[in-house]
Amino acid sequence: MAKVTNTTQASFYFILTGIPGFEVSHIWISIPFCCLYTISIVGNTTIPAVIHTEPSLHQPMYLFLSMLALTDLGLTLTTLPTVLQLLWFNIHKISFEACFAQFFFLHGFSFMESSVLLAMSFDRYVAICRPLHYVTILTSKIIGRIALAIICHCVLAVLPSLFLLKHLPFCRSHLLTHSYCLHQDMIRLVCADIRVNSWYGFALVLLIIVMDPLLIVLSYTFILKSILGTASYTERFRALNNCLSHILAVLVLYVPMVGVSMTHRFARHASPLVHVIMANIYLLAPPVMNPIIYSVKTKQIHQGINRLLFKRSMCLR
Repeated sequence: MAKVTNTTQASFYFILTGIPGFEVSHIWISIPFCCLYTISIVGNTTIPAVIHTEPSLHQPMYLFLSMLALTDLGLTLTTLPTVLQLLWFNIHKISFEACFAQFFFLHGFSFMESSVLLAMSFDRYVAICRPLHYVTILTSKIIGRIALAIICHCVLAVLPSLFLLKHLPFCRSHLLTHSYCLHQDMIRLVCADIRVNSWYGFALVLLIIVMDPLLIVLSYTFILKSILGTASYTERFRALNNCLSHILAVLVLYVPMVGVSMTHRFARHASPLVHVIMANIYLLAPPVMNPIIYSVKTKQIHQGINRLLFKRSMCLR
């Protein structure tokens, strides 16, 4: 196959893959996917709406939760078009530029989610270990700066890998192993020296997949030390319960993320179905589970949703 250079990129395309071995059942497989996407979109739009309409929720913890929900919404909307067009209409082709655009937003929102969870762990640390300084440390101005830093950090992290990959020649099969464009998948199709890409990818793994969880664990080490120092069992239980939703959200993100990385690195010859299942869990689990976790485990969000639904039902009468 001829090399794909910058002059031929416009006519170049990638071929997306659905569920290997179940191509004839794609229309039926689309039903659970539609349900998961619906849960994600409804949940991740409802939580910011509740926080926006409830003045009592205009606090740092809930502002960070809004960031998490909007990030999950972005991640959902990034993969939805290619997944559903493949399952519904059997459209496998995606253009060169569209694939790189999806690659940018997919990895950008994924890294952003990790950074938001790190910011939320800092919020929990200040709330529990420095309660008297909570309001003065996490002001609206500081939260705005944290949000801007997260966006810049993730954009600057993804752009170099995008430009490095985009200017390499693709001369192997057009076939990707997923229904969306992942860096790990696209790099296999390159027929040039990819050592720079590999080292940069390794640095990103250290920065995102390793450093963020380590800092989150460090935050919870201080939190646990502070909680165990309190005299009352009730206070310990309340403090731990306040952190439970965040701990579950951390596990929902990092367990599939590590699983996908390990599968691509150490199980390359495993069944394609394994890679597809792992990638779908990685991309769908956080956006679907986070709204459920926070609406069930966070009393204020649960009550806010009930009030919002009541207001809507009254308006419809």
